Amino acid sequence: MVRPEYSGGGLVNLVASLTEACGGAPRHPPLSLLPAAALSGARAIVLVIIDGLGDHFLRRHGVGSELERRRQGALTSVFPSTTASAITTTYTGCTPREHGLTGWYTLFGEAACVAAPLPFHSRGDKLPLRARGVRGADLYAALSLFDGLAAQPIVVSHRSIIDSEYNRHHCGRAARRAYDDLDGFVRETEAAVKSPPHGRKFVYAYWPEFDALSHRHGCESAEVRAQFAALDAAFGELLRRLAGAECAVVASADHGFLDSAPAESLELADAPGLAALLRYPLCGERRVAFCHVQPGRVDEFIARATDWLGERAQVRESRVLVEDGWFGAGATHPRFAERVGDVTLLMNACYTIKDWTPGEARHLHLGNHGGASAEEMMVPLVIAKT
Repeated sequence: MVRPEYSGGGLVNLVASLTEACGGAPRHPPLSLLPAAALSGARAIVLVIIDGLGDHFLRRHGVGSELERRRQGALTSVFPSTTASAITTTYTGCTPREHGLTGWYTLFGEAACVAAPLPFHSRGDKLPLRARGVRGADLYAALSLFDGLAAQPIVVSHRSIIDSEYNRHHCGRAARRAYDDLDGFVRETEAAVKSPPHGRKFVYAYWPEFDALSHRHGCESAEVRAQFAALDAAFGELLRRLAGAECAVVASADHGFLDSAPAESLELADAPGLAALLRYPLCGERRVAFCHVQPGRVDEFIARATDWLGERAQVRESRVLVEDGWFGAGATHPRFAERVGDVTLLMNACYTIKDWTPGEARHLHLGNHGGASAEEMMVPLVIAKT
């Protein structure tokens, strides 16, 4: 397993370097591979986040590509290695321990339910949390890093999510530009760099489709390799369009992927008596599940889970992972203990674990992330100057 780096070799440190280079006050040490001084001459800094593009995939399938030729090294994601946690780090400069978003599904006492913080709806019935009287500011504690930058911030994101509750909160004062496809992604990112006023800019450009296809088809699939080829060509086209604009273009990802065979996809219902010990459905991810156990039965749950899972997972008290630094340093979110539950199931090898609630359509994720394997944890650092 790969431990997340928060002191100079991780995603939170990349954000710190970019924040400092854009005239902000970073919350954590800078990235050792990219000190802020290395970006001082750029009139615009562009951060391209390719959701799901792990460093292992890039080095395995991208030899000689536009992205791989400009790869400067690798850094770790945060823990869990998942979009809700890692993208929030890139939007805020905070560790998961600070911002408090710990997975696709999280127990939110503020909403009195298990919910998905990115689409902002409850688990199962998918009821919008606004219908429960909950606002984004009630769940999202960390402020946008864009609000503290001297450079003009612009976020480029897919039209389907550009105005989501999550994005509106975390983009802060940044202008938002929407696109519909890969050509639009390149066009809107170029336009963001060249748009008036012509002072220093920080452009944050996010591409989600690589992640979606990796979940559906597996990260080793022909569909994902074709997506990478198209994305890599688009990255090259973006650099050509920005030639002479004095930009520093930094590309990275929120996490990587690994593929799980159907036989490696475990269901909680198959574990004798385990689900009956829980107060709520599983939270987190299929690769790292947070368990909220009935009072006084944690030891029993750990024993039963350990006996059933064997070498397929590590069964750890969540508080121990927090104390051991897996979620990072900084001021602990006031409801963090609630959000990570009593026990964490950290899956080994390629195993996943899932339960199902009423209203959920059963589906198998071939590609998965959230765990601590090198494939999930390591993301590339790509740097280009125009």
